[in-house]
Amino acid sequence: MDITWFDSNSWLLGLGGQQILVDPWLQGELVFGSQAWLFKGEHPQPRPLPERVDLILLSQGLPDHAHPPTLKALDRSIPVVGSPSAAKVAQQLGYTEVIALSHGETFTFRERVTIKAVVGAPIGPTTVENGYVLRDRQTGNSLFYEPHGFHAPELKAEAPVDVLITPVLDLALPLVGPIIRGQRGALELVEWLRPQVLLPTADAAEVRYSGPLVALLKVLGSPEAFQTTLKAQGYSTRVVSPQVGQLLSLDLQAGSPPTR
Repeated sequence: MDITWFDSNSWLLGLGGQQILVDPWLQGELVFGSQAWLFKGEHPQPRPLPERVDLILLSQGLPDHAHPPTLKALDRSIPVVGSPSAAKVAQQLGYTEVIALSHGETFTFRERVTIKAVVGAPIGPTTVENGYVLRDRQTGNSLFYEPHGFHAPELKAEAPVDVLITPVLDLALPLVGPIIRGQRGALELVEWLRPQVLLPTADAAEVRYSGPLVALLKVLGSPEAFQTTLKAQGYSTRVVSPQVGQLLSLDLQAGSPPTR
């Protein structure tokens, strides 16, 4: 399994011979509701679009996951799989092949990769976005992705899963509470899914954030601290922090979930 991290929650997954681009924010500013004065994210320089993208996978309809400037820059003929809210964004931007997955639904891409939508992050009072379990139909290698650290106990039925892409940091706002529940959420996932490798997401490497909202955000935890916690509790899962833009090839052991 080959994986490239493009900072924040943007990933390119090489799975089943397919190149799957996840939650891409590669070009343009990140703002919410045109309120750049309140919060703005920027890349030091625009990241080049991947040379090959077979499928776009979107977990949420918010701009930090379904990023309109990046989606506008990509080829609109690329198939898109997303949560219902993310699918709506892709359709509005003119993508011609869009599949909306609700929780529990599965989509098989080119007979190579299955993508199952599972419960993800609550957004507002009525919307619960998606996490995904992806499986290579030939090798059996599997991956779970959810960017906010929210998941439901039903996910236990998917065990074991080889690779987790999940946050290990907590991010909270006063009066709002946790936006990202990485520390507790990641530990639950390791307990439930027994992954060989965990790749932290939602962190910032090169991107820069500005605006008064940034000063209110409270961040707790680190990949190093989480690896120490896993080791202390007897888990052999490896926490791997990729370098931005560099291909990471994971050598996974078939049929050998980590022990505790």
